[in-house]
Amino acid sequence: MRDPNTVTSENDKPQATAAKPLKQQALSAVKGMNDLLPPASAHWEWLEDKVRGLMTRHAYRNLRTPIVEPTALFVRGLGEVTDIVEKEMYSFEDRLNGELLTLRPEATAGVVRAVVEHNMLYDGGKRLYYMGPMFRHERPQRGRYRQFHQIGAEALGFPGAEVDAELILLAATLWQELGLQDVRLELNSLGQPSERAAHRAALIAHLEQHQDVLDEEAKRRLHSNPLRILDTKNPAMQAVVEAAPKLIDFLGEASLAHFNAVRAILDANAVSYRVNPRLVRGMDYYNLTVFEFVTDRLGSQGTICGGGRYDYLIEQVGGKPAPAVGWALGVERVLELLKEQGALPEPAGPDVYAIVPDALALPLVFATLKTLRSLGMSAQMHAGTGEGMGSMKSQFKKADASGARFALIFGGDELARAEVTLKALRDGQGEQICVPLSDLPHALTQRLAVSSTPLQSV
Repeated sequence: MRDPNTVTSENDKPQATAAKPLKQQALSAVKGMNDLLPPASAHWEWLEDKVRGLMTRHAYRNLRTPIVEPTALFVRGLGEVTDIVEKEMYSFEDRLNGELLTLRPEATAGVVRAVVEHNMLYDGGKRLYYMGPMFRHERPQRGRYRQFHQIGAEALGFPGAEVDAELILLAATLWQELGLQDVRLELNSLGQPSERAAHRAALIAHLEQHQDVLDEEAKRRLHSNPLRILDTKNPAMQAVVEAAPKLIDFLGEASLAHFNAVRAILDANAVSYRVNPRLVRGMDYYNLTVFEFVTDRLGSQGTICGGGRYDYLIEQVGGKPAPAVGWALGVERVLELLKEQGALPEPAGPDVYAIVPDALALPLVFATLKTLRSLGMSAQMHAGTGEGMGSMKSQFKKADASGARFALIFGGDELARAEVTLKALRDGQGEQICVPLSDLPHALTQRLAVSSTPLQSV
């Protein structure tokens, strides 16, 4: 029988056929880790620009830390029995040296590690901010992904209640500048370790009397991290939790004075808030003031920003004892809320779109657009296929679709006179004029500054 993988040549000699390459299956992003595409990426850039401006005005400076940190940093800093460490971290062993590493699930521990490692507090406190991706292995849902992004502000080396208030006011100012609505502030104090220890003992005693109501998660946490039980969403446990001893009743004079000082500054600045005695946050490093900005517009993922004071974390990471306070916001959640409220700006198109009827004009087009860009204008050039640049009609359609405010038409007749046609695409009812190439930067600068200015002869 003839081999089915051969063909017959002219002299009837079998020859092997070339094997067809196997079609590769298209790859997709990891579940819960999403691509960010235009035009949505413009909203992220807009938010980041707002944050940079705000931080600069408040004298906070940017710090960037690695995405990968030693696993021990988070075990030591966040607490071994937190959900993040127990269930959610992406941890692995470096196959080259056996080091245990983790994709950062949050940024505060890394910021503290950097501050300690580089002795940044040697000459006094520091105000810092950061932006970047974090990683937690959670069930992806609205506004909550396995790779998510945070923007945070940290003030390290400052013990006073006024700095707690400063951070809260900083976030409140950001909401105003973004046009964010339907966000409320919840506030609590966790006191100091000795006060929490007394409350912890009373809390355990209370919960032990109601073990028949506790779910399995609460029973597991009863002696390891009972404070987190107060944050349960289980309806069957709400009555027991509501009747539990409140931490604020165990606070000493100094802790209460600190908390009241924060509240006084917020009151004086007309920042409304609700004291929530069940607010505990998810990390073990907090003490004294804790707070969250929450909304009812995003379903169960209502917290868009949270933080508090963490006066013992620097020492836990290996530095000299120093106070600190900070917060982090979830970028995806803030943008989702802005979208829900219709508060996101429309992505801006380029200032000008160059229409090129003849490829012979391309050298001059490039030189002209280079000059405009050097003056701060955004310019997009039509790109053709091969030698053809496309019809004028198709180029105008793409110019309009780009969102450009003006079209520059590099026609042969105009170029013969050292001119270019300037056509309004958004303002001036489509009027157009011919402008000498030498006057084009001035003419465009004037019209871009006042978008409603009608086109007139130059």
